[in-house]
Amino acid sequence: MKQKLQIAVFEGDGIGPEIMRPTIEILERMAHEGGYQLAFNSVPAGAAHYAQTGESLPEHSMQAARNSDAILLSAMGLPSVRYEDGTEISPQIDLRKALTLFAGVRPVRIFPGQQTPLNMPAGKEVDFVLIRESTEGLFHTQGRGEVTQNEARETLLITRDISEKLFRFAFGLAKDRKDQGRGEGRVTCVDKANVFRAFAFFREIFDAEAAKHPDLVADHAYVDAMALWFVLKPWDFDVLVTENMFGDILSDLGAGLMGGLGVAPSADIGLDHAVFQPCHGSAPDIAGQGIANPLAMILSGAMMLDWLGVRHDNAAMVADGARLRTAVEAVITDGTVLTSDLGRRASTQQAAEAVMAMLSTA
Repeated sequence: MKQKLQIAVFEGDGIGPEIMRPTIEILERMAHEGGYQLAFNSVPAGAAHYAQTGESLPEHSMQAARNSDAILLSAMGLPSVRYEDGTEISPQIDLRKALTLFAGVRPVRIFPGQQTPLNMPAGKEVDFVLIRESTEGLFHTQGRGEVTQNEARETLLITRDISEKLFRFAFGLAKDRKDQGRGEGRVTCVDKANVFRAFAFFREIFDAEAAKHPDLVADHAYVDAMALWFVLKPWDFDVLVTENMFGDILSDLGAGLMGGLGVAPSADIGLDHAVFQPCHGSAPDIAGQGIANPLAMILSGAMMLDWLGVRHDNAAMVADGARLRTAVEAVITDGTVLTSDLGRRASTQQAAEAVMAMLSTA
């Protein structure tokens, strides 16, 4: 009997539905050929839904997410639709907090043929993972900060419980990457412990976890220095782990190294649930034109296959995750069927079909 897994789908706002549609088509085809089943259940959420109903994340959608084996989420939010306090609609953050998705995984990889603003030295390769804590940090008081006429305050929260989970995940990922030959087994804690007591606390917990992994290398970096090193020597890094806001900023810088947000996938992972989504926004200015780049969404789908395959001991899904990533990278390397953000004129569907064609020849 085929293994059947339930996937909750949030199509999102703006270009969200346009990039989700071909991603699901690709995943359904791979599942059919791979001997497993993915049952996609589309549920409402987002800024457009809020504008119509006054709800950004309905309870039945939240329950569908809880009951699913994985969550596939497209771009959400619209600049023109906001809560009364002026903040944007962001159900993706609500999902992270509700499901305790503490590990925001942001791969940064530059392979031959990929556009990058860097002047890459010969023989150097960029292949690291930024892990962003995704449930607390400076996002803790999201929508609940204190604002008066003369001052505004937000609260940074770092807890031992979440930090311990986060660092266990980071060192586990570094070990897996080392075993796969993709990394040296090094974890770097990115903080601002020279100024903030909260980050000294964060670093202390990191060091305690590091002591449990003598086979791996652990070190530290201040976030401002790390932003510089992202540009000067990104090939030096393996696994980086940091606070929520720092990770939010550095992950976009990492996407820039890869040529843009259109090729930057991500995952938010907890002990029991995981969300997979592109790093980019909903781009309402190009919505409905059929020109959005689907590659980050497709790569997020590849990350989902890998996570599900490991979690459910399904070697075919793990292999398909790697195969799908390789197919997307081959399309980028070929360079002829890419959307306008990558310098060509392909449509969303044409770019997705190019990935499908690469899968057929793999």
